[in-house]
Amino acid sequence: MSKAHFGLIGLGVMGENLVLNAESKGFSSVVYNRTYSKTESFLKGRGLGRDISGAIDLQDFVNRLERPRRILMMIKAGSATDAVIDQISPFLEEGDLLIDGGNSEFRDTERRVKKLESQSFGYIGMGVSGGAKGALEGPSMMPGGTKASYEAIESLLKKMAAQVEDGPCVTYIGPGGSGHFVKTVHNGIEYGIEQILSEAYDLMRRIGGMTGSEMADVLGHWNKTEELSSYLVEITEICMRTKDTDGGDIIEKIMDKAGQKGTGLWTVLSALELGASVPTIYASLNGRVLSSLKEERLFAESILKGPSIKTFDIGDPSEGMIPLMDAVIVSTIVCYAQGMELMRIASNEYNYSLNMPSIAQIWKGGCIIRSRLLKRIQEAFSADPQLPNLVIDPWFADQVNKRLSNLANVVAGAAQAGVPVPCLSSSLDYINSYRTGRLPQNLVQAMRDCFGSHTYQRVDKEGVFHTDWID
Repeated sequence: MSKAHFGLIGLGVMGENLVLNAESKGFSSVVYNRTYSKTESFLKGRGLGRDISGAIDLQDFVNRLERPRRILMMIKAGSATDAVIDQISPFLEEGDLLIDGGNSEFRDTERRVKKLESQSFGYIGMGVSGGAKGALEGPSMMPGGTKASYEAIESLLKKMAAQVEDGPCVTYIGPGGSGHFVKTVHNGIEYGIEQILSEAYDLMRRIGGMTGSEMADVLGHWNKTEELSSYLVEITEICMRTKDTDGGDIIEKIMDKAGQKGTGLWTVLSALELGASVPTIYASLNGRVLSSLKEERLFAESILKGPSIKTFDIGDPSEGMIPLMDAVIVSTIVCYAQGMELMRIASNEYNYSLNMPSIAQIWKGGCIIRSRLLKRIQEAFSADPQLPNLVIDPWFADQVNKRLSNLANVVAGAAQAGVPVPCLSSSLDYINSYRTGRLPQNLVQAMRDCFGSHTYQRVDKEGVFHTDWID
């Protein structure tokens, strides 16, 4: 019996779709799942008639693969991944390659790369974005590890990936856990944009009094613009337009409690450790945390009273609600800018040598944050690989400058109306802070010196100084 080109461990939705994707590109496959009944169900269902076989245990699985073996793991991050690595390692041979396609924490990937490479096995930590449909039709993939390990799987990944005008949406990211780090940042940006669009929805509903269909029409207008044309705006329009069985807007029947799987938290923690400013991304994470406090919020609503002003101008729906659209555009740009800045800082700190134009390129297709803006981001970092912040690129600076006043007006109006807009307001504060040559932290430093003799620098003299503030 001929050996399979490719192996998959973990037959969840993503795993199933990725192996079907690989098989459709001409790669015969063998699959393994912890429960064999799941394997049987897949082979009799979606895998029927495909060049895919199933294994009853890990030794059987490994024996069915041609050498060097190429094995993709699509399993739960953390201890479950370590357990599978420990279980399969005794059956592997020199040159075999394990690929972790789950949402692993990048430090775990760093550790696993070192461990597996020391045993003469290859190991790749690969971020995969695109959801179930992307996995089947072509995702964006972010593989990190040794260059030799990537080259061993490159031909397969390039065929499986989403395709855009300038190539497949996969590239070698860098060493160690860089692939999973970039995926973590991707997910942080995703959190931010989802919250930005949710705040826009809330303003249209509460201030504009709009129906789902009316909001969908506005989103459809936004999706035709260069600045907001994206997958997330597209699916937000779909969510707004979809009706429940009773004919009402299904969006209004969904409990306002958002879940999370930890990658947004990892983005924020990494930013704090590296000294990167990501307030928009943090605000989106905090928004999900506050949403989980449903019972507390219902009680607080009965005793905490908001401002008396209840309306302000967010724009004419027939014109695309320009003030609100501008607020969303600037906040979305800021969200991308914070993510790119975090990756730039991490690249220097961890010696990843991240290629920013390449990362923007592979995000242009397949992934959740794909958008037309990514072409502009690719161009910005191609023109200046050391660009310190996306918002000072000429094109992006022009967008911010001509739209910032509308963001300010929307945030001010929301504050007066008592409508929370954490991402919009964080984005405004970020821009206002970044464009301010003198911030009030001179007082912070004075207080630190006053109570703790932490010293300070002066604007008029070189050196380090201390003042005896209290006699």
